Amino acid sequence: MSSDIVLTSALRTNLQSLQNTQRLIDTTQQRLATGLRVSSALDNPQNFFTAQSLNNRAGDLSRLLDGIGQSLRSIQEADTGVTALSSLIDQANAIVSSARDTAAASEGEARLISSLDLSDIDDLTSLGDGNTIVATDTFAFITTDDDGERIVQQVAIGAGTIANFAANITNAFADDENGEIIASVNENGNLVIESKGGRTFTVEATDAAGTGDVDAQLVLLGLDDQFVLQDRTYGGNGTGAFVTGEADVQAVTVVGGNTLSSISLFEGTGDLIEAGDNISSVGAGNELFDAAGNIASDEVSQLDVNLEIDGTVTTITGGATFQSLIDAINTNTTVNTDVRAEFDSLTGQIRLTALTDDVENVTFEFTTGANGIVDFGLGDASGNLDSLRDGAEAIDRDETATSVIDVGAGLQQYSFSFNSSTQELDRLSTEYNALRSQIDGIVKDASYRGINLLQGDDLVTFFNEDNSNSIRTEGEDFTSVGLGLNEANFRSKSNIEITAGEIASAQTRVRAFGSELANDLAVIQTRRTFTESTISTLEAGAADLTIADANEEGANLLALQTRQALGTTALSLASQSAQSVLRLF
Repeated sequence: MSSDIVLTSALRTNLQSLQNTQRLIDTTQQRLATGLRVSSALDNPQNFFTAQSLNNRAGDLSRLLDGIGQSLRSIQEADTGVTALSSLIDQANAIVSSARDTAAASEGEARLISSLDLSDIDDLTSLGDGNTIVATDTFAFITTDDDGERIVQQVAIGAGTIANFAANITNAFADDENGEIIASVNENGNLVIESKGGRTFTVEATDAAGTGDVDAQLVLLGLDDQFVLQDRTYGGNGTGAFVTGEADVQAVTVVGGNTLSSISLFEGTGDLIEAGDNISSVGAGNELFDAAGNIASDEVSQLDVNLEIDGTVTTITGGATFQSLIDAINTNTTVNTDVRAEFDSLTGQIRLTALTDDVENVTFEFTTGANGIVDFGLGDASGNLDSLRDGAEAIDRDETATSVIDVGAGLQQYSFSFNSSTQELDRLSTEYNALRSQIDGIVKDASYRGINLLQGDDLVTFFNEDNSNSIRTEGEDFTSVGLGLNEANFRSKSNIEITAGEIASAQTRVRAFGSELANDLAVIQTRRTFTESTISTLEAGAADLTIADANEEGANLLALQTRQALGTTALSLASQSAQSVLRLF
């Protein structure tokens, strides 16, 4: 049976000291190796679990930080889309401005242009083998001055060039009037007749006697497509009328733009007419009046409209009321893609707009009694351009005296030609609608990870670990439909203005949304910076509780190593007494 080894007290004390020193050295070396003075709950439970809680929260916020970063990317993508949308809307607005300018330019031009190059003809009377055009064949040019007063100038074709004829027209108005009508020959050799300031004007053509039509002459001059043979019924001998004793007249009224309007019409009570009022003005008390109280319609039993579109004439028979006439035009599938009629209840006017260049002529056909009056002022705001009333003042053929027109019962026709070309406006409409499609394309592509703020998706960004603090970025529908941008049709001024209003509204919405995005972006960026700082604070706090001081631990290790060396020496000294006993043997 073995017995325990007996150590002296000195040896045991030195040995225990060395063991404690070694444990401290091991702990210090671990701290230096890991950089932590608290690496487990055994080291310091309170510090360990407190640091763990801080690090856990820092980790949660770090994961939120990733979400915040993705939200920033979603908003940045939306902002990029908004910038592109604004650019396209600005471009669309420029197209609308061009359409407005084009329409305004057309409205400012009432122009009649021949279709033939006559610049090489030395003598117009040589056309048609010298048997068709007669030098005394005459054109009457009718317009109004700045005060709305009716002007008539009669100009014979003359035996000369087309430039001579143009000069005679210009001189007639330059000499006696204020230059309301100017004629010229363009670079293509076409006769161009236009009015000053875009005012509507009428041209009538007849032979030297004032009793015959000049169809063949108009063909040779290249003016046949614009002129229309119109019925004008006169009673007696029609003293003073341009065409005396003639039932028909070759004439055309040229309107600046593509909309033909009447003057405002009133009832006898002074109230504006309404769409449902009767067209018929037969019988006392049924007359219609202008703004000055003059009779504008009397003994008119019917109003029809003849539309010549691409060489085909369609007659629209008016009903009893103005609205029935409007409806008859707008529901007729033969013509309603080329013209649109409307009644303006705010002004008491009827309007007809040419929607395409295929519309060649529009003829309003009134059926009147023996003392009928037709003075709707179609195409001329003054109402004095080409009124037809019993007893109206007229200028005779020689312009030497004035007399009265003796109106007869029958048809009274007024034909109008529009000057505005819709081709350029249609091209601008096509460009606008193409941009509208591009707007839809940008909105569709402005998506980031399945979130598209420009298509109405909402984005929620959370800022803390329990999701109690967040911001919602609300999306909007910025497709063309969502913005209220309808397909454009620039064939009328009203349509252009409607589209301009849609563009202005869309631009306001996009800019406001861009401002909202900027605000949300600033908030999220601020919260990202705050979260990053919070994570740094939490991690620093955890480090304060667990991180070892390398300098301190290095000094401790050096001291412990010194202590260990001293302990080893002390243990050696303590064992020398036992060694002395051994030397006795």
